[in-house]
Amino acid sequence: MEKTWNNKAWFMVLPVLVLVAFSAVIPLMTVVNYSVQDTFGNNEFFWNGTQWFTELLRSQRFWDSLSRNLIFSGVILAIEIPLGIFIALNMPKKGAWVSVCLVLMALPLLIPWNVVGTIWQIFGRTDIGLFGYVANALGFDYNYVQDPVDAWFTVIIMDVWHWTSLVVLLCYASLVSIPDAYYQAAKIDGASRLAVFRYIQLPKMRRVLTIAILLRFMDSFMIYTEPFVVTGGGPGNSTTFLSIDLVKMALGQFDLGPAAAMSIVYFLIILLLSWIFYTVMTASDAQN
Repeated sequence: MEKTWNNKAWFMVLPVLVLVAFSAVIPLMTVVNYSVQDTFGNNEFFWNGTQWFTELLRSQRFWDSLSRNLIFSGVILAIEIPLGIFIALNMPKKGAWVSVCLVLMALPLLIPWNVVGTIWQIFGRTDIGLFGYVANALGFDYNYVQDPVDAWFTVIIMDVWHWTSLVVLLCYASLVSIPDAYYQAAKIDGASRLAVFRYIQLPKMRRVLTIAILLRFMDSFMIYTEPFVVTGGGPGNSTTFLSIDLVKMALGQFDLGPAAAMSIVYFLIILLLSWIFYTVMTASDAQN
């Protein structure tokens, strides 16, 4: 019997494809167009080839911003993933406190990025901010406006406060899905808590942790609003990440060609690193 193909489902998908093309592909093509052209004004462009890309890759400014991004993302993952696992393991699994803990964990995720930046901008001030005032009262010479180390500390703590909850909720959802039979068997065998975590809980969380690591890496590598509101990329250029540098180049200096080239390189770096993360983690998961 010959199989009949029904292609009517494509008509249901077509509006989504058109929306994606309009919101993603067409703007990307515009950026590509700017990245290979130059202009002297009056909306007259001429072919520039790969000159903007060559200048970008030779720019120390670009490599400095990229290194700050990589360091920031590495620190964020090193803090938020273990901390999120630890909190999820210690959250109650039954009872009335479950709802309370889940709501408290979800609260930071509900706050918009610009509001988070404003909160920590005020919170860290040494004159009216509680955190800045207490830090100086305890003998710490804290001033995120003038000290690069304090600026980094503030931005990292702000991101940990804002996004650790995402890791917690993902890990918690994975933990509560583990059947009680696993824990009962471990108890009969006399397994320690560390052994339960290593051989039962961690393997069950592996796929969820893959998602959490990818999400947190991509978000931390593209961070813009929070550090821009808090530090503006300063003091100096100490917290000027690629996203902030890109906006300064495109809107502040109005260098559309170099900014377009930088945005494409930025996109390709995120795509490449995310693919490497996913490939390595899924390969280790398949081996186990």
